[in-house]
Amino acid sequence: MEKQLLNTTLGDWMDKMAAEYPDNDALVYPDRGLRLSYKQFNEKARETAKGLIALGVSKGDHVAVWASNYPEWAYTYFACAKLGAVLVTVNTNYKIFELEYLLRQSDARLLLFSDGVKGLEYTPVLKELLPELETLPPSAFISERLPLLRRVVHMPKNGSVTGLAGTQSFSEMLAAGVNIPDAALDAIQTSIKPSDVLSILYTSGTTGFPKGVMLTHHNLVNNGYFIGENMKFTHKDRLCIPVPFFHCFGLVLGMMACVTHASTMVPIEAYSPLGVLEAVQAEKCTAVHGVPTMFIFILDHPDFAKYDVSTLRTGIMAGSTCPIEVMRRVFDQMNMSEIVIVFGQTECSPGMTMSQTDDPIEKRVSTVGRLLPHTEGKIIDPETGEPCPPNVQGEICTRGYLLMKGYYKMPEATAAAIDEEGWLHTGDVGLVDEEGYYVITGRIKDMIIRGGENVYPREIEELIYHHPAVRDVQVVGVPSKKFGEEICAYIIIKDGETASEQDIKDFVAARMSRHKIPSYIIFTDSFPMNAAGKILKYKMRDHAKEVLGL
Repeated sequence: MEKQLLNTTLGDWMDKMAAEYPDNDALVYPDRGLRLSYKQFNEKARETAKGLIALGVSKGDHVAVWASNYPEWAYTYFACAKLGAVLVTVNTNYKIFELEYLLRQSDARLLLFSDGVKGLEYTPVLKELLPELETLPPSAFISERLPLLRRVVHMPKNGSVTGLAGTQSFSEMLAAGVNIPDAALDAIQTSIKPSDVLSILYTSGTTGFPKGVMLTHHNLVNNGYFIGENMKFTHKDRLCIPVPFFHCFGLVLGMMACVTHASTMVPIEAYSPLGVLEAVQAEKCTAVHGVPTMFIFILDHPDFAKYDVSTLRTGIMAGSTCPIEVMRRVFDQMNMSEIVIVFGQTECSPGMTMSQTDDPIEKRVSTVGRLLPHTEGKIIDPETGEPCPPNVQGEICTRGYLLMKGYYKMPEATAAAIDEEGWLHTGDVGLVDEEGYYVITGRIKDMIIRGGENVYPREIEELIYHHPAVRDVQVVGVPSKKFGEEICAYIIIKDGETASEQDIKDFVAARMSRHKIPSYIIFTDSFPMNAAGKILKYKMRDHAKEVLGL
C-alpha cells in the first residue's frame, strides 16, 4: 500500500523528531568534534531562528547562505523553516558577477557567508561588491548596489575574522536573539503552512540567467521522505554527505532524507576522497552519496584498502550520467549492495524516479528506476506532444506534489516549463519500459552537467562576449570520462584582433567559478545554422567530439 503524503511543515517535523528521538545523533562532524542529538539540533535551530529575528528577519524574508557544508548552514536552514523565512542557496564557487546577480534577483535581505572555499576567499569579493561593509556599522549598513540587503553575517572557522566593520559573527547573531521569547517564535511557527515556500534554489536553464526555483515545505519534506523510504532509512542509519548543501543532492537527497527518518547526518565540509573514507570509518556510516566522479576518486585512492567501509549498505549515485562499470565497482568494492540512483531536477524537488534497494542489479545500473510515490510521469513526442509507447524515446514529463511553486519573479519562464495541464517538461530525453523503469538517453536542452554541477552555456557566452577580441561565441558540452561532460567554447575572433586559448580561459577564470572555465577552445569562422538562422549546437558537439578525439 502506497504511503500517504506528509502534511506538515519542516519546523513542526523537527519538533516531532526531537520528541520521538531526542538522544539519537542528528548532526555529526568528526573533524570538528561536533555531535548534536535531535533534541540539541532542534534547540540550535530555535536559537538560530531567534538570532535571525533579532537581526530583523521576518516571515517571508529571504536569507542567502554562501558557504560549504558548515554546521551553521544546517542551523540556518532549519531556523528558516521555523521562522517562515526563505533560505536562498548560493553556489560556493560563485564569484562577484554571479553573486551580485543572485542576491539582487532573489531580493535577499540577509547574507550569511563563510571564509570561502579552496582557491576562493569570500571577504575580498564582498569588499568589492559591498564597499560599505568596510565603514558602516551593522545596524546602519545599506548597500548602494543591493539596497534590499540589510545584514551580512560571517560564519567563522578557527577564530577567523573578516576585518569588515559592517559584518557580525554568527555567535554575535545568536547572542542578539537571547532576549527573543520562546512564545514569539512559537507563534510564528504556528502560522506557517506546508504550502509556504521554504527554499529558493538557483538552477541553470537554457534561456536567460539562472532561475530561482521556489520549493515549499510540502515539496521538500515529502520528496526527502520518499527518497529515505526507498533507501529503507531508519533512525539507525548514518549518512555521509560530501555533496553540497546548496544543491538539491545535499539538501534533499541528503539532509531531508535523514531528518524525515531521524537518521544521522555526517556532512563533509569540502569533498575529498580521504575525508569521506575517514568519516565513514569513524562514524560507521551505513550510506554515502556522491556523483560518479566522487566515487571514482574514492575507489582509485591509493589508501582505499586501508579503510573499513564494511558498515556501508546504501547510498545514491546521481548528478550526472552514472557509468555502469562505476556502479558495479561501488556495489562490489564499497559494500554498497543496495546503492540506488535518483533522477529528476531542481524543479521537481528534485526526485522524480528512483531505483529501490531490492531492484535487480541490472535495473539499478542500467535505469534510473521507477516513479516515486504520488508522482506521475510520461514520455511524449517533443514535436507532437503525444504520449510515446513503451521503449520509444521522447521528452520526459512529470506531475504531482513534487512540482515547484514556480520560478521566483519569472512567470513567463514558469509557464514555459509547466504546461496548462500541470506537467513539467524536463527537457530530458528518455524512455520507459513495460515494467515502468525509466532510461535517460540525452537532453533536449543545452545545459552541461560537469561533475554533477549544472553549467548554463549562455551565462558563459554572455561573459566571453565581453572579451575585446571576441566577435561571437557558442558554448557546448562534450564528453568527459572524468566529469561526465566538459565545456567547449566555439569562438569567432573579430577582424584584426587576436586571442589565444589561454587568453580566453584566463578571462573566464578571473570572473567566474572554476567549473565554468572552458576545457576546450575552438576558433572558427562561422557556426552551423539551419535555414531559419538557428544555430545547431548538436552539430557543434559532434564536430568537437571528432576534432578533439573524444
